[in-house]
Amino acid sequence: MTSDIRTPDAATSFVDRAPGSVRPFLRLMRADRPVGTWLLYLPCLWGVLIARPADFTAPEFWRLAILFGIGAFVMRGAGCVYNDIVDRDFDAKVARTATRPIPSGRVSVKQAWALLVGLSLIGFLVLISLPLAAILTGLLSLVLVAGYPFMKRITWWPQAWLGLTFNWGVPVGAAAVAHAVPLPALLLYASGLFWTLGYDTIYASQDVEDDALVGVKSSARRLGAGARRGVALFYAAAILFAAAALLATGVRGWLILLIPAAAQLAWQVLRYDPSDGALCLRLFKSNVWAGALIGLACLPA
Repeated sequence: MTSDIRTPDAATSFVDRAPGSVRPFLRLMRADRPVGTWLLYLPCLWGVLIARPADFTAPEFWRLAILFGIGAFVMRGAGCVYNDIVDRDFDAKVARTATRPIPSGRVSVKQAWALLVGLSLIGFLVLISLPLAAILTGLLSLVLVAGYPFMKRITWWPQAWLGLTFNWGVPVGAAAVAHAVPLPALLLYASGLFWTLGYDTIYASQDVEDDALVGVKSSARRLGAGARRGVALFYAAAILFAAAALLATGVRGWLILLIPAAAQLAWQVLRYDPSDGALCLRLFKSNVWAGALIGLACLPA
């Protein structure tokens, strides 16, 4: 087995202090890149906040916050493992991903499948701790998760499929407290879809040249010189749908709370330069703040 390698976009973290035999598996889960976990976790909280009934208590909120936190960590990890199993041949041809554990030979495909099963079992235990409506809603996401790695081979818009998948926590969170998925949650889900379209287009800008060489499709490649305009439109739609979600709950006077989120997304658009990979990565990571600010706007719902 080759020595441990930190991928170019991974920060120094607890993973670097883990035992050497464990480190490649943590990197395979992207445990050294927590941004993805946050981007999966925050929509769960949006759903809880936008749909919570009047008698919803703080202990209930924190119980769900902890469960969704655990679920987001393990299921994001499982999704990364599955994606890397499917994409191992593509990853070996792309400079940014060639050092990932599977294409670099540090983790075998058989070991990756074992890790995937283990993480999925933990995720299932979290899911069955939720009310029945949330369990059934959560199970529907399996189709989206299973299909995502293949979308970059089929459509120029795999980022849209990722948006459908990564924001599924909104209806699951809503179903966990309201035992249904009300209109505000559906509108917030649409907001999340466009938000993901924007931030993942920025992320995909890092790989445009390599993706073209290996035949991988992406919104960044499809938009080309119009990528910045496209991201601006996606983010504008995200804010509009978030505003519609708040209006549907009757909290018109609190729409002002969306201004910080809108400002953060506008800042991203103004800074965005598709040719600057390092900047694209920083802008992508800043979406943890954007997601938190959208959640803040949901507090009075």
